[in-house]
Amino acid sequence: MSTTETQGSLRRGLSARHIRFIALGSAIGTGLFYGSSAAIQAAGPAVLLAYMIGGAVIFIVMRALGEMAVRHPVAGSFGQYASRYVGPFAGFLTGWTYTFEMFVVALADVTAFGVYMGFWFPDVERWVWILAIVFVIAAVNLASVKVFGELEFWFSLIKITAIVAMIAGGIAIIVFGLANQSEHAAGVQNLFVDGFAPHGVWGILASLTIVMFAFGGTEVIGITAGEAQDPKKVLPKAINSVPVRILLFYVLTLTVIMMLQPWTTIDGSASPFVSIFDGLGLTGAAHVLNAVVVTAALSAINADIFGAGRMLHGLAEQGHAPKAFQRTTRNGVPFMTVLAMVGALLVGVVLNIWFHDQIFFLIAALATFATVVVWLMILVSHLRMKREIARERWLPSEFPMPFYPVAAWVALGVIGLVIVLIGVMPESRPALVVGVVWLAVLAVCYLVLVRGAGRRRVELVDETAAVPVVGDGPPAVEYEDAARPGE
Repeated sequence: MSTTETQGSLRRGLSARHIRFIALGSAIGTGLFYGSSAAIQAAGPAVLLAYMIGGAVIFIVMRALGEMAVRHPVAGSFGQYASRYVGPFAGFLTGWTYTFEMFVVALADVTAFGVYMGFWFPDVERWVWILAIVFVIAAVNLASVKVFGELEFWFSLIKITAIVAMIAGGIAIIVFGLANQSEHAAGVQNLFVDGFAPHGVWGILASLTIVMFAFGGTEVIGITAGEAQDPKKVLPKAINSVPVRILLFYVLTLTVIMMLQPWTTIDGSASPFVSIFDGLGLTGAAHVLNAVVVTAALSAINADIFGAGRMLHGLAEQGHAPKAFQRTTRNGVPFMTVLAMVGALLVGVVLNIWFHDQIFFLIAALATFATVVVWLMILVSHLRMKREIARERWLPSEFPMPFYPVAAWVALGVIGLVIVLIGVMPESRPALVVGVVWLAVLAVCYLVLVRGAGRRRVELVDETAAVPVVGDGPPAVEYEDAARPGE
């Protein structure tokens, strides 16, 4: 019996329906419903260009991840890919940075949840809501992965339905003037108040850091590969839906919002979705939309804990984290990783008490740094895999990245630019400093703490060829109900 089996196995309990809606909802969260205010303030209506650029980059990253995930559908995902194709330290750095990213993004999500609840209960301290939601989401994640998938399905369905209804309602207000009680007339002219790009090229570049934060977490689709019932079939469909999501749920939605009222009226004190409809006199709609953004925050926190938990489980399998993180419940849930994330999130309660006003922007900048480092490692791992495929003459990929290698290098260039921008802008510079310190701490921890199997490349099963891709580490990870070579 393998060590993995002794410790407990993950189960393939996510259906095509679950993964499709996890993909649809993964990038629709705090970054859109709350963080878009800051992006709009930075660039004005020209922020739409930043979302299109960011959307193109994340699609390239997701296609790189998808090609690797279809070939090697494991829960450790890009952490294990980096370990196999770049090196053990790269896997260690990628896995722990992603876990850090999910922790930081979850802090942003619980912070936003507190803000949303303040719309209804302004006299209740924000930390009270944060404390409550941390324990509720913990209970959900300690159930089976099927419960997680079902909850994400309904959360995503609510978000998507609300956004489509908001777009339709916004267009009706613009075209027919329905319920237009604002002092500003709705229309295309609102996109050109003070000019389409009031802060010029710099404004667009400055908004890129917030835009990248908005797309952070989309890579959780790769994490689902280890628990998907048919990863070769469902992952490509989910990933190919990314461009439509970007155009519909970000570009079109924000275009409608900025046409309803001048972008200068979006001050970030509340979600732009809520403030727009509240300003138009549709107070009932504002309450409904606030319920939707609360749902979006819950969905995002749920996915954050899931992603970090599965990555920690994968790190433990590689010898890059304590073996306790391999332990699972009878339902296949790595409960120690969930409890660790919940404990870390309680830090968010303290941070929201101490840094009430500055917390969201600082968290967003930190999350952006961690996100782009993870995306960078995904692209580098993909480049190394493609070279090895060509050198060893393996069977071609079943889901290859389009426009390779030009697309990969362009995406790497944009990601590098975002890292530079984080350091250039005074507001986000502390996040870069913290990020560099984080990477240095990881390097020291790897040298001091990682021994044995953790210093060797992992072995991954190549599902395309149905044979192991030989490394010099421990056997490939086994999963319940997973097809094994020769079966």
